Amino acid sequence: EAQPAKRKTFKDYAPGFVHVDVKYLPQMADESRRTYLFVTIDRATRWVYLEILPDKSARSAKGFLKQLIKKAPFIITRVLTDNGKEFTDRFIANGERKPTGQHPFDQVCQAEGIEHRLIKPKHPQTNGMVERFNGRISEILATTHFDASRDLQETLYQYQKIYNYHVPQKNIGHITPIQALKDWHKKQPELFKKKTHDLSGLDTQESFS
Repeated sequence: EAQPAKRKTFKDYAPGFVHVDVKYLPQMADESRRTYLFVTIDRATRWVYLEILPDKSARSAKGFLKQLIKKAPFIITRVLTDNGKEFTDRFIANGERKPTGQHPFDQVCQAEGIEHRLIKPKHPQTNGMVERFNGRISEILATTHFDASRDLQETLYQYQKIYNYHVPQKNIGHITPIQALKDWHKKQPELFKKKTHDLSGLDTQESFS
C-alpha cells in the first residue's frame, strides 16, 4: 500500500520561496491619502523585504516584485500571494481558473521563471508567516507617534534592518535571518546571487538588504 506523501514544512524549503502580502498604513497628517506596505518574507530564512507604495494596484505589485527580485540575495523560485486583484486575475469565487498571462504580476513571474502560487480561499493561515510579521508592524504603528510620513517610513525601514539582523527566529533554530542566509550560502551557494560579507553592523554596506 502506497504511503501518503509527506507534507513539507517550511523548514524543508531552501531560500527562494517567498510569501508576499500588502498592509494598509495609517494616513499621516502630511499625506492626501493612505499608503500601503508591501511585505515579503522568505520561508527558509525569514529574511524580510519591505516597500511603502502609494497604492496596491497591479502596477505597484509588479514594481514591487521587480525590486524584490533585484534586492533579494537569493534566486526567487516561488511566490505565494493571496487572491487580491493586485496579484492575480485567475481567482474566482469557487477557486482558481487558468491564468490569462495578461496580469502584470504574473507576467514578471513568467519572465523570471518564478512559480506564482495562490492561497486557497478561506485559508489565510497559509500565509501566517507574513501575517505574524504584519502583526509586529501593527504593534509598532499602535505604540509609536509619527509626526509625518517620513517618520513612518524611516521607522519601518529601520525595523526591517533590525528584524533581519537582530531578531532571532524560533522556527529557524533561534538565529537571525541574516545568519540563516549565511548558513545556507555556505551549504548551497548556487542558490544565491550575492556574496556574503561581514554583516554584523547596521551601518555597513549590506549584501543582504
